[in-house]
Amino acid sequence: MLRLEKRPQPSKNWSYGAPLLAVVLTIILGMGLFAILGKDPIIAIKTIFWDPVFGQFAHFYRPEVVKKAAPLVLIAVGLSFGFRAGIWNIGAEGQYIIGAICGAGVALAVYPYETRWVLFPLMIVAGALGGFLWAMIPALLRVFFKTNEILVSLMLVYVAEVLIKAFSIGLLRNPEGYGMPGSRNLRQYPAASNLDLISGTGFHWGALTAVFAVVVAYVMFTRHQFGFNVRLAGQSPRAAGFAGVNANKLIIVCLGLSGAMAGLAGLFEVAGPSGQILGSFPSYYGFTAIIVAFLGRLNPIGILLAGLLMALTYIGGQAAEAQLNLPSAAILTFQGMLLFCLLAVDVLTNYRFKIGKAEVR
Repeated sequence: MLRLEKRPQPSKNWSYGAPLLAVVLTIILGMGLFAILGKDPIIAIKTIFWDPVFGQFAHFYRPEVVKKAAPLVLIAVGLSFGFRAGIWNIGAEGQYIIGAICGAGVALAVYPYETRWVLFPLMIVAGALGGFLWAMIPALLRVFFKTNEILVSLMLVYVAEVLIKAFSIGLLRNPEGYGMPGSRNLRQYPAASNLDLISGTGFHWGALTAVFAVVVAYVMFTRHQFGFNVRLAGQSPRAAGFAGVNANKLIIVCLGLSGAMAGLAGLFEVAGPSGQILGSFPSYYGFTAIIVAFLGRLNPIGILLAGLLMALTYIGGQAAEAQLNLPSAAILTFQGMLLFCLLAVDVLTNYRFKIGKAEVR
């Protein structure tokens, strides 16, 4: 009889191999899905994973992959601090939206101010501060009232979505937009735009910040006392208490850090690829970043690779929709398969298959 037996300790090999196996299983299951829809599965997988990087129109798709990966990596790195400590910020999407509102609000408040070296840094500070303050709501409620940060942070996402819609038709609406919803386009406002640092690469300030965040997070996790405290709190809260780790302070710092980084992602998005505050502001980066964080094993380098992979499925999925007439729901299903495959394979990190009867104790 085939059964699962708990390992004496988690397997390091499976810990790093599970994401790779999950990707392979997702591709296999995805090919089955595309075949059921009447599409050539080989062509579909090639369109999603190969064409955006090496295909005929790769010069157009590659920058888009970078732009898509930047907010995912930035948010996921911030989330990894809390997740490693057992602090669950599920509301990064709301913090991302509030960061976009605050950053764009600074630029629009002083329009048409032209000194970029003053305005853009102020927008960055405002975006980070907006995300930080939004994250402080579940953090302080957890510390002082012992509320569940999962529920509070998640509910605040819906509040943020209502706010951005209200601002897009109210305070931040373009006065020259003939009554249409949406703010001025920051891409057309030189002092506030977040365009490519090197034309045609997709590498803007958000992408540079994401790479910087990966490096800093890696150093903190491997070389800094704070990273040790985070890992200790996640692995053994009781031992962390004996070691002098202040649990309440850790909650505030981890949630604040993840909120600030999500707010930065929102600012870089609204000043760059998106361009304006709108009710349909690009969303779900905060939720997708959770998948990226776990696919990358809460390791900064892994998160960078996972973010690029997830961005590739988005851009490749759009190409497949256009070229193969695949429904968008099929692409979303394919992306969702990645999470389910990861969760399924991840069981083998702590358990192993055994043949025979279970021992009676």
